[in-house]
Amino acid sequence: RGKEYLVEARLFALAQEEGFTSPAGLLEGLQTEPESGGLHRRVVEAMLNGETSFFRDHYPFEAIREVLIPELLRKRAASRTLNVWSAAVASGQEAYSLAMLLREHFPETGDWTIRILASDVSSSMLERARCGRFRQIEVNRGLPAPLLVKYFHRDGNEWRIAEPIRRMVDFSHINLAAPWPGLPAMDL
Repeated sequence: RGKEYLVEARLFALAQEEGFTSPAGLLEGLQTEPESGGLHRRVVEAMLNGETSFFRDHYPFEAIREVLIPELLRKRAASRTLNVWSAAVASGQEAYSLAMLLREHFPETGDWTIRILASDVSSSMLERARCGRFRQIEVNRGLPAPLLVKYFHRDGNEWRIAEPIRRMVDFSHINLAAPWPGLPAMDL
């Protein structure tokens, strides 16, 4: 409710890019193309929010650090494995935040097998996330300065996340509104 202008603006821009005269023409074009087609994918990507930040909404990360991870470490001590899924990751800040949280507060997991699965429906956002490169404004949102210094390297006008943190995260294209691929049992 009240966001119709966003839909119209996003679809209008895409309609022009695709050679349609209006969003209505774009929607008509969708009806003649298979759902797996490129136009459908571009419409979905145009409608995505992509809003994310490091340690977004602080409280969930506090609860993960203080309650969930200590309990999971006790439960998974025998196998020394931990599977975490971060869905709808956009450009990856939240998944990378989980990796930094684990390294920073739980160094005993250094020899554990930790898999952070980060998924999104947007192929372009996943490509950005895989690169692990962020603009100054992105690292200014939610990322404490000591973690920036410890886990990032300046690369021109951007910051690149350190390889050990980047390697902890596996990015995968998953549409949460479609059947999911086979996934390992997730701890979190």
